[in-house]
Amino acid sequence: MTVKFNQQSLENYLDSARKYPYLPFSLHIFDSLPSTNQKVWELIEQGEKPGCVVIATQQTAGRGQWGRQWISPTGGLYLSVAIAPKLEVINNYQLTLASAWGIASQLRNYGVNLGIKWPNDLVLDSRKLGGILTETKVSQGKIHQAVIGVGVNWKNPVPETGINLHSWQNHQNFHPISGLEMLTATVLLGIESGLNCLHNEGISMLLSGYLNLLTNMGEKVYVNNLLGTVIGVSPQGNLRLQVIDEIHNQLITPEISVEPGTISLGYCKNSV
Repeated sequence: MTVKFNQQSLENYLDSARKYPYLPFSLHIFDSLPSTNQKVWELIEQGEKPGCVVIATQQTAGRGQWGRQWISPTGGLYLSVAIAPKLEVINNYQLTLASAWGIASQLRNYGVNLGIKWPNDLVLDSRKLGGILTETKVSQGKIHQAVIGVGVNWKNPVPETGINLHSWQNHQNFHPISGLEMLTATVLLGIESGLNCLHNEGISMLLSGYLNLLTNMGEKVYVNNLLGTVIGVSPQGNLRLQVIDEIHNQLITPEISVEPGTISLGYCKNSV
């Protein structure tokens, strides 16, 4: 399947929808790349500034969280954005939280009832619609450069636990996202709005919005043979669990904080 990307259409969507520009978007569009994140880092080395955006409709060596492969067939949206956040290293996951909340919120504005699965997955009808990979470079204890990579299923084939937006729309009474260019603009505006919220309103306000969209609230999970209930996410992106002593049926204090990558929260394969 060949997907032709119309850059002018994307620019028109961005111009019509941007109210408070936060990033000076510089667009670089490719039919296929090994990795959009990798390409952004290369462009940064060549002198590109924050706001550099790389877009592809296929990746041949896409990367996911914790070194996993990100399957990126033709028909999906794969993009990466360069930023200069100047955050403390301990707060690096705030960039992922901000991006996830911003993208989900923007799509919900169009009637796409998107949720977030901790820490970085975009979820639609209990299936994975997309994900976020944030990579950083650190100097003197602070993040001075970062690349936010996003993959969203549009028309590409997906696994059993996945969903693509085009097929989902075909089962609705409305088609809020008209094409790949509009989806791209919405994702870019989501990243921008999330970072803007983090920068101007702070992590408390951002985290409140993130938790409102978190699909894992109240979920039961075992950690070190202890049964925990998801009660939130910390400002550093850790999962907060209230733990139960199953033998005595009592709550254990204090709560447990679980770092991203420590446990995996799954998907329901039979979800519709």
